[in-house]
Amino acid sequence: MGMTCIIAEKPSVARELAAIVGADSRENGYMEGNNYIVTWAIGHLVTLAMPQQYGVEGFRKEDLPLLPEPFRLIVRQIRKDGEYINDPAAVKQLGIIKNCFNRSEKIIVATDAGREGELIFRYIYSYLNSDKPYVRLWISSLTDKAIREGLSKLRPGNEFDNLYSAGKARSEADWLVGINASRALSISAGKNGFSLGRVQTPTLSIICRRYIENKEFKSVPYWKLEAMLDKDGILWKAVSETTFERRETAQSAVKAILADNITTDGHGCLSVLKVERKSVRTEPPLLYDLTTLQKEANRKYSFSADTTLSLAQSLYEKKLITYPRTGSRYIGDDVFDEISGLIEFSKDGFGFENVVPEILRHELNRRSVDASKVTDHHALLITGNKPEQLSANEDKIYRMIMARMLEAFSETSQKDVLTVTLRGADVDFVLKAEKVTYPGWKAVLNEKEEDEDKEVEFLPDFKEGENIRISSLKETEHKTKPKPLFTEATLLSAMENAGREIEDGEVRKAMDGCGIGTPATRANIIETLLLRKYIRREKKTLVPTDKGMTVYDIVKDKRIANAEMTGMWEPALAKIENRENDAARFNQEIKDYTGQICTELLESSIVSKDNTELLICPVCKNNSVKIYPKVAKCTSEGCEFRIFREVCGKMLTDKEVRSLITQGHTSTLKGLVSKAGKKFNAVLILKEDGSTSFEFKNNK
Repeated sequence: MGMTCIIAEKPSVARELAAIVGADSRENGYMEGNNYIVTWAIGHLVTLAMPQQYGVEGFRKEDLPLLPEPFRLIVRQIRKDGEYINDPAAVKQLGIIKNCFNRSEKIIVATDAGREGELIFRYIYSYLNSDKPYVRLWISSLTDKAIREGLSKLRPGNEFDNLYSAGKARSEADWLVGINASRALSISAGKNGFSLGRVQTPTLSIICRRYIENKEFKSVPYWKLEAMLDKDGILWKAVSETTFERRETAQSAVKAILADNITTDGHGCLSVLKVERKSVRTEPPLLYDLTTLQKEANRKYSFSADTTLSLAQSLYEKKLITYPRTGSRYIGDDVFDEISGLIEFSKDGFGFENVVPEILRHELNRRSVDASKVTDHHALLITGNKPEQLSANEDKIYRMIMARMLEAFSETSQKDVLTVTLRGADVDFVLKAEKVTYPGWKAVLNEKEEDEDKEVEFLPDFKEGENIRISSLKETEHKTKPKPLFTEATLLSAMENAGREIEDGEVRKAMDGCGIGTPATRANIIETLLLRKYIRREKKTLVPTDKGMTVYDIVKDKRIANAEMTGMWEPALAKIENRENDAARFNQEIKDYTGQICTELLESSIVSKDNTELLICPVCKNNSVKIYPKVAKCTSEGCEFRIFREVCGKMLTDKEVRSLITQGHTSTLKGLVSKAGKKFNAVLILKEDGSTSFEFKNNK
């Protein structure tokens, strides 16, 4: 019997597979035994060639657009001494993989079961010019049971040709748009260093637009009336539906209402116009896909999207959850058959001892069960393996996934809602109260809702035509608010909807699949913008840097920044996967688009100038200090004054650097980290010799 080579995406997964098939001899870059060789990639070992490999040197207008035909593959590159070279680790592992392929009769593809996993293998296979037959291991969990079942049902490799076509089309589209747009803008601006991308630039535009809208918003005050009504000795709050633009008008309304309907004991009243009572049932939430998990982990624990993905990936490799890079919130009937066992497993040791028996006492809710809505992988679930030695953050993500599973299969929650409309002196008021009659799925976490002040132990019995005594009546001041700056959670929602703000409903359904990027790539897009210093984190929000705003100002009206257009490509790629669309047609559309954005950017009226302002040097007194991305320094010959922008783990903003140089100090810098890892706040002071020191408010 000849050898079979299994290739995984990373060493940790390869070890799990090797243990199952009995390849227990550890070698350099692979494991062997029982007629199996198990090796691994290390992510993308092979990538698309850069322009230099096509003989294009430097940035020239006449070279654009660059449209390689065909694209070439090269070993992954790393930057060394200002130049790109083959990554030695990638070269070494590719040599090992080639040897493993050559020694085998067939290959089992065990890279991650998704678009990128398929692309990783196919690029390696193509680069090595291999002709060995291959089959596919397609699993959604790394438990021993899932792996054994997958190995017993290996699928033909050509069954995934369309998945590869979609991955290849995505890869080439990102190359075409990113390389050409970046070069076109650099040529037009007269300097290098601009980086644009098919997905990152629309995302940057979403952040910048919201930032500008937020900062330019002019808040306007307005007033409402708030009445405390005495019903049988208990006070209930009613708020006016009318708003008043001036305090004086609101105060006049208060006087008019109190004088309008006087009781025999001299108190003002509001008359009940309408009483509406209804029972409301709320379905449980759907199971998590990756994006929803990232959004809620950001809201709950302030985890970045990238952190949540890393934690989920770790839990997956520890066999504790199913495949995390999923875009589906549903499961099929085959998986549903296992749910009651997973719920039973959740009974002990996780804090859900009281709710699990109640869930299992009823028929399980099937809202999350729909095989037609399961894409490459079903929604996130726990596996039923007992977790051991989890980090605190891994435990948080694990418990979130477990709790969501319990919620999803619980009964609907029910509450009675009372809405009372009242009137006084032609001003209408509304009183709302809610009473939970059956908690259902909400009992799992027992978290209070945002409108918890409306929840009451009993609902009052108001009757139409009844006069309710006013205990107190006052005007309350409010202000119009701008749309808030993006957090990672709200940005992920915006990316899901290609930048459109869409409430849940039919329109949102119509936009399904039209998001920017995919659940698996959105975290990386945000991290790329942070890495390129286009955006920064400001507490929980994401805001553009000066560099990011500069790029946005140039591209904001260009096709490259159009989020909706980018969003339309995701369903096109999905159709290639599902054999509903032709990859060649998609590629041609991208090439046409690339030509258009090159023309737009090359024709842009970008002023070719150095926008770096000059400041007076505190040492040599010349007007010669420039602020750069990582340092501010004097450009006068012989003067060595410089200030590095990173101080104790914090990057100084342009404003803070200017203040330090021109005024001799910054404002209080918060969240600095000492060498011992402790956080502190301090003012950064510029001394006469050009060095800096800290000043502490309580100990100058």
